Amino acid sequence: MSTHNSKKMMSIIKYKDKACGLHCIKVNNLTVKLGTSTILEDINIHIHCGKMTAVIGQNGAGKSTFVKALTGEIPHEGTIEFKDKRTNCDSKLSIGYVPQFLNVEKNTPVSVYDLAAASISRYPAFLPRKKALREEVKDMLSLFEATDLIDKPLCDLSGGELQRVMLSLSVNPVPNLLLLDEPISGMDDNGTRLFYENINYLKNHYDLAVILVSHDLEYVAKYADSVILLNKNVLKAGTPKEVFESDEFKEVFGHISFGEVSDGSNI
Repeated sequence: MSTHNSKKMMSIIKYKDKACGLHCIKVNNLTVKLGTSTILEDINIHIHCGKMTAVIGQNGAGKSTFVKALTGEIPHEGTIEFKDKRTNCDSKLSIGYVPQFLNVEKNTPVSVYDLAAASISRYPAFLPRKKALREEVKDMLSLFEATDLIDKPLCDLSGGELQRVMLSLSVNPVPNLLLLDEPISGMDDNGTRLFYENINYLKNHYDLAVILVSHDLEYVAKYADSVILLNKNVLKAGTPKEVFESDEFKEVFGHISFGEVSDGSNI
C-alpha cells in the first residue's frame, strides 16, 4: 500500500490502538446443531489481535455457519471470550461483519448514503442532509473506493459494489474482530487488489483480529497468518505452510502446489 493511501486510511477510520498481540479471542467447544443434525462440533480456537486467520474447507463444511455463530446470528453451544492478557479480564467484544450475501429487495429506496449515515449518526435520513455528515460518509466510503456510489440506491448496486460499501462500513469504527465471509465475491481485479491491501494494513496497524472465510487458496497460502481447515470440526490448524502441507489438506483438496506459502514469519 502506498504511503499516501496509508495516511488516508489512518485519517478515515476512527482511532484504535496499534495491534499489541495482548488481546485474545477464545472460542471454546463451539457446537451448532440444526434439529438432529450437528453442523459444527467442538470448535476450539485462539485468535490474537494483529492476526488474520483464514477458514477454509469445501462447500458444506460449516464455514459460514461458524461465522454466523460468532456473530450470534444462530444459536450455539460453547463460549466466545475476549480477554486482555495484561489483566486476564474479559472484555466486551465488538464485531465488524461483512456477509457473503446481502439480500436487498428490488425498488428499495434506501441509498448508500442513507445506510452509511445511519451507521454513524442518529440524524434522521429523511431530513435535509448535513454537509458535514455527507463529507464524513464520503471519507468512510473512500476507504474501499466506493465514494462514487454514495447516492446510488442499494438495490441498484452490483455484488462487487455492495461488498465495497459493506467493507467500508464494517471498519468504522474499527472493531475488535472483523469477520469476512467470502468478501471478494463479485469484485473485479482492482477491487480485489484494494481489498487485500487494506485488510493487510488494518491487521498490521490496528488492534483487531481478522477471520476470513475464503475459497481463494492462493491468497490464503501467501498472506494469512494462520489457517483453520474446517469440516464440521477442525481438521487441521496452524500456519499456512503447516496446513497446506498436511495430509488433512491433501485429503480435502488433493495435491495443489502454490508458488509461495507463508510459514507464519509474516505474522
